[in-house]
Amino acid sequence: MTQQTSPHDIRGNPVRVGLPMAMLAELTHRCPLACPYCSNPVELARVSTELTAAEWGDIFRQAADLGVLQVHLSGGEPASRRDLTEIAASARDAGLYVNLITSGIGLTEARLRELDGLVDHVQLSLQGIDAEMADWISGYGGSFARKMQVAEWIGQIGFPLTLNAVVHRQNLDRLPEMIDLAERLGCRRIEVATVQFHGWADLNRRPLMPTREQAQRAREVVNQARHRLRGRMVVDYVPADHHATFPKSCMGGWGSTGLNIAPDGIVLPCHAAQTIKGLEFQNIRDAKLTEIWHNGPAFNAFRGTAWLPEPCASCERREIDHGGCRCQAMAMANDPMATDPVCSRSPFNARLRAEAEADAASDDVALVYRRMSREKRT
Repeated sequence: MTQQTSPHDIRGNPVRVGLPMAMLAELTHRCPLACPYCSNPVELARVSTELTAAEWGDIFRQAADLGVLQVHLSGGEPASRRDLTEIAASARDAGLYVNLITSGIGLTEARLRELDGLVDHVQLSLQGIDAEMADWISGYGGSFARKMQVAEWIGQIGFPLTLNAVVHRQNLDRLPEMIDLAERLGCRRIEVATVQFHGWADLNRRPLMPTREQAQRAREVVNQARHRLRGRMVVDYVPADHHATFPKSCMGGWGSTGLNIAPDGIVLPCHAAQTIKGLEFQNIRDAKLTEIWHNGPAFNAFRGTAWLPEPCASCERREIDHGGCRCQAMAMANDPMATDPVCSRSPFNARLRAEAEADAASDDVALVYRRMSREKRT
């Protein structure tokens, strides 16, 4: 694709560019855990390519000037960065609301206290309700006990806490216990996030794909919890795509409210966007954030709804789901402009459902763990 002199989508239609509210800052792909559903790309960024703390500081200032209000410090595991406190301080200095997304591994009480006053909120991941499940899924012995200790420190210091419970076939039946744990930990919010089958999760479809019955039961559990906990704890839910009737509005609409920056400085409209062939991605080291956001070919490619194909173009939901997920269309249809296969009106929907049912019926529990090769550690 070639750069346009004014913002145009992939079909050449002019687009309206708004302002982003949130930015995901992936500080590193390093992580002590090996979760088989990790959303990081299978080709992990080398440590030698990571943005420096000074570069992140400049990015945060650019983001604030652009209109970004909140930054999510993520990874990998952001605590793998020895300069995490310096990075968080620069985000605070830029006037951003700072959310730390962490596994908890690598955070000591002392490091958390250093972050007090710099971080507004902590989101702690949960791989299981007990050590057996959590340690198996994470590929890290002792991870559950460590998380519970970190959660205790978070509570003592006073950080607002969200528990991010990633659910799949192996742990979805224990969702009520996960919600109870979040309540006991004093969480303000629990995000029940069904695995999205991109990145490493795509390599683990058979052991992780939930059944249709599990997905239906999970929705019932979430609805009951929302009623019971109203006013005390927010229960967010990311449902199972493959058992839905209509797709989610991916990222609230492509290039509309958020952006991601990878550890090596690549600026993305969503975390899996690099799986889309033919898109041109820019690096923050080569261009200013405002230029990338307003004029970047990748950001403008699927902005708005004028580019949508049929049946999406005439669908009454086009301003609700904005065509769904482009990465999912790429994965199944080999065409990022195709109707999201999750949609019941997509010609690929029957195939998606059949494959999901077959994966969910599998008794395969062998996991492909997320591992960073030795040469990418250095």
